[in-house]
Amino acid sequence: MVLRALLLSALLTLVPVAIGVAVSGDATLSREPAPYKGTPLAEFDTSKAVVQRAPFCDLVPAAAVEKALGAEATLAAYDNGEQSDAFPVGDVPHEYGCRFSPSDTTDTTDTTDPTGTAAPVEARGWVFAPPITTDTAQAMATASVTKACTALPAAPAYGSPSAGVLCAGDVVQTVSFRGLFGDAWLACSLTLPADVAQDELVDRAGRWCVAVAQAASVPLT
Repeated sequence: MVLRALLLSALLTLVPVAIGVAVSGDATLSREPAPYKGTPLAEFDTSKAVVQRAPFCDLVPAAAVEKALGAEATLAAYDNGEQSDAFPVGDVPHEYGCRFSPSDTTDTTDTTDPTGTAAPVEARGWVFAPPITTDTAQAMATASVTKACTALPAAPAYGSPSAGVLCAGDVVQTVSFRGLFGDAWLACSLTLPADVAQDELVDRAGRWCVAVAQAASVPLT
């Protein structure tokens, strides 16, 4: 959550944005979800993806979510200017986003931190509503590496510029990829229990992020 707040702060500091900024379409793309192929991020050419700054959650294949989380999931989506639990109370996101959480809440796995606070297992994807310049994107990619989140060595490109980070914790760990596709800043993350091997987490996150990019993109003809 600190990383999300940091990136939002960077956006609002570096790019003057008016509430209600015009975006591409402001509506879900009129097509069906693409079949899920489980493509590794290293094998996906993100330079050819044409990402729209518009809602896309309904276009994420259910199979992609199940493969990422290892379970069926429930979607919580939000649009530009809507309140979201992804941000502190009182803040409003300037983005279109999806949060997928396991539907089965009877899992006995302990996913609370030492303070008793829930540490959610989830898969996310979001695209900023305002257009982003290359300089701003580079600044946000740099800002994604913090004391809590380290850069993934030799991370595959996820747009240009882009960043891949691992945020390791005692209870859960998160891998996130984010980058610039044209003028659209697209990001995705996968949070799983800390006992999942990091190599497996990175691989599953990469495949999940390919699915996010494909859902948010105009199909190539």
